[in-house]
Amino acid sequence: MVQSFGARLSLQSALLACRQRGGVPVIPDLKVRSPKEGELLGARSAAEYALAMAEAGAPAISVVTEPKHFGGSLDMLRAVVDAVGPRVPVLRKDFLRTAADVRATAAAGASAVLIIVAQLDDPQLANLVTAAGEAGIESLVEVHSAAELERALAVGFDCLGINNRDIVALERDHGTVSTSEHLARDVPEGIVWISESGIHTPEEARRAVATGATAVLVGTELLLAPDPVRRWRELSGVVD
Repeated sequence: MVQSFGARLSLQSALLACRQRGGVPVIPDLKVRSPKEGELLGARSAAEYALAMAEAGAPAISVVTEPKHFGGSLDMLRAVVDAVGPRVPVLRKDFLRTAADVRATAAAGASAVLIIVAQLDDPQLANLVTAAGEAGIESLVEVHSAAELERALAVGFDCLGINNRDIVALERDHGTVSTSEHLARDVPEGIVWISESGIHTPEEARRAVATGATAVLVGTELLLAPDPVRRWRELSGVVD
């Protein structure tokens, strides 16, 4: 059973429950477009896409709300929460810098918020993690290097994200799951962590989990698939 975090579904609980059921927990990452791949969502409804993924068995939905480079918005986040919120937790991804940003995330109904170590100094990082707890949502603190992981562990968080691609470069690089494999050696046992981006095949998803990841986050591979739900099932091991 997925437990609540305050009045919301818990991302940690949802991912752990999915792991216990077997297979690879795959979190669909919903973004309208990306600087590298261009348009992704097209004419599809974000809410309908997210609902289809949730009904297929996705343990959570990630929504990129950054408008300039990724075409997102808080309105899109609210629409997705309205569509899937009773079923699965929703994560907000954006370049957030202030406690007010975190409070806006909670007000939109998300269960968790992404906090990117690379763009914050230590006091800012600690402030956002604290703000998330005070707002009643979980913090997903994202790293891309050993130095960033060390900083994240010093501050603390609810969940850890290892981004296989460089978010500072707007994920235009060709990062692979090898980044997660490299950094996983320094992730303490018992931490719920997600291997993010750069995952395109079931084999890569299994590699991430084999190295210790609780779940994987996949955006482009699903959004560009002819049948995103079937591709999600293939990546998660539901079908071959």
